Amino acid sequence: MSIEVIKPGPLSSLQDLGRTGVQRFGVIASGVMDEWSHRWANLLAGNANDEASLEITLMGPSLLFHQDALIAIVGADLSPRIGEQAVPMAEPVRVAAGSRLDFGRRVFGCRTYLAVHGGFAVPPVMGSRSTYLRAGFGGWQGRALRKGDRLPIAADALGPADLPAVQPLKVPPHPARHDRAIRAIPGQQWARFSAQAQARWFDAPFVVNLNSDRMGYRLDGPGLALAAPLEMISEAVAFGTVQVPPDGQPIVLMADRQTTGGYPKIASVASVDLPLLAQRVPGETLRFERVTLDEAQALYLEREAEFARLRHQIPSLNR
Repeated sequence: MSIEVIKPGPLSSLQDLGRTGVQRFGVIASGVMDEWSHRWANLLAGNANDEASLEITLMGPSLLFHQDALIAIVGADLSPRIGEQAVPMAEPVRVAAGSRLDFGRRVFGCRTYLAVHGGFAVPPVMGSRSTYLRAGFGGWQGRALRKGDRLPIAADALGPADLPAVQPLKVPPHPARHDRAIRAIPGQQWARFSAQAQARWFDAPFVVNLNSDRMGYRLDGPGLALAAPLEMISEAVAFGTVQVPPDGQPIVLMADRQTTGGYPKIASVASVDLPLLAQRVPGETLRFERVTLDEAQALYLEREAEFARLRHQIPSLNR
């Protein structure tokens, strides 16, 4: 049984929490850009956190369901509908066989996540179902969706009868709904940047460049200069690392980042705010707010405690 792709949208791919443990071999982590939305979608669909979801970018696909299924859509509001009926966001929704799910006008955000109860029945590669687009493996045939694809889903995609119990869960507004600064901590080479560059990073506005993608967000703004020339060897980078190449325009590394980098790092985006950054579209303006490492860790633990508390409210996930 499957979901048929009638129209693929510009970039729709299967992603999970990423391909960990193999970066030492030069294999990138990949995974979802917006972990918050992915995890909420899986929670509402009655899945584990690491089940793959369909990451949909800017314009959604058209999908024909060939079996009954329980789904949840969380993230950017791309006006999902079945026929003339709007599909509610951040709620479990039962879809009947023969129904067609379409997406329309973008209301806010960049990426939305579609989870199906039981997940997408694709084999893991190196322990993950994430699509590594540049290398062409993982997910669905190692690529973005195309017209005519049939995505296999679990035979029991409708789920147990008690799954509607997730309906009362109150999903908080997506971080992208808040027009606030993105929190970041000073990076490994912070002290090697000029005082002017340090002030600019946390005070000046930056614009998301059109050449931004899943690998990195290029930002246009005031140049960030080093205090003195610096020769570096490549070292490990992470999701949210902010590198500054010689032109002084920062690049925030995202889900499809390389495994190492040799540019100086002025900052790292706090993990709890990566979903906020992932929902920004080219041309949007953003600012950064300084937090300490301890504050960033406390925010992370607070988020994890909230997820754990809500999972305990779903009987089918605690058997």
